[in-house]
Amino acid sequence: MYNLVMKELKLGLNPMFFVLPVLTGALMLVPGWLYFIVILYFCWITIPIMFAGYRTQNDLIFTTMMPVTRKDMVKARVFVIVILELLHIVSAIIFGMFNIRLYPNQTYYFFAPHMGFWGLCFVMLAIFNIIFISMFYKTAYKYGEATFASVTAAMVFAGVAQWLGIQNSFMSDIFNGSGTDNMALQISILIAGIVIFISFTMVAYRIAYKRFLQVEIQ
Repeated sequence: MYNLVMKELKLGLNPMFFVLPVLTGALMLVPGWLYFIVILYFCWITIPIMFAGYRTQNDLIFTTMMPVTRKDMVKARVFVIVILELLHIVSAIIFGMFNIRLYPNQTYYFFAPHMGFWGLCFVMLAIFNIIFISMFYKTAYKYGEATFASVTAAMVFAGVAQWLGIQNSFMSDIFNGSGTDNMALQISILIAGIVIFISFTMVAYRIAYKRFLQVEIQ
């Protein structure tokens, strides 16, 4: 398992993927922006380029020639996806902390980068994972349909959540109003988002593994 993850990180990924989280995370410094977009760059850029590279390199055939189980193949790939997602979200959180300190009097029309917002981002990535990972492993080769479906679902979630944050006074108060000073509430939303992220990703892994067992590799 460890060797597979190292193979993915060293051979399967372009080093630019480890720089991109910092570059996109820096967009958190834009005052009053729609910050869901910062995390969505992972879905829009990293995943399509990453899996196009796997396909070009015939990574599936190469990996099956190694003395590894299909279970570990799926687990390693999911693990790498999660690592990249965490790099994106942690980088965005760090820049988001600077944002709050740089613009203390900023009036936010969209969600401000407080802890509760990051809980929503984890939920968005959870939705992306459960759709993309489970759909991709129907073939373990074709990624286009899975990417389209998962990106669409993540964007719909972000759009609906943000719309509610603007139109609903209760939601607006939680994420942009007096609720941002309620640390217990903010931490609860963040923890709930993380739990959903972990749960959905684990379910996606199990579905992917079962589907991968049915795939004929030629």
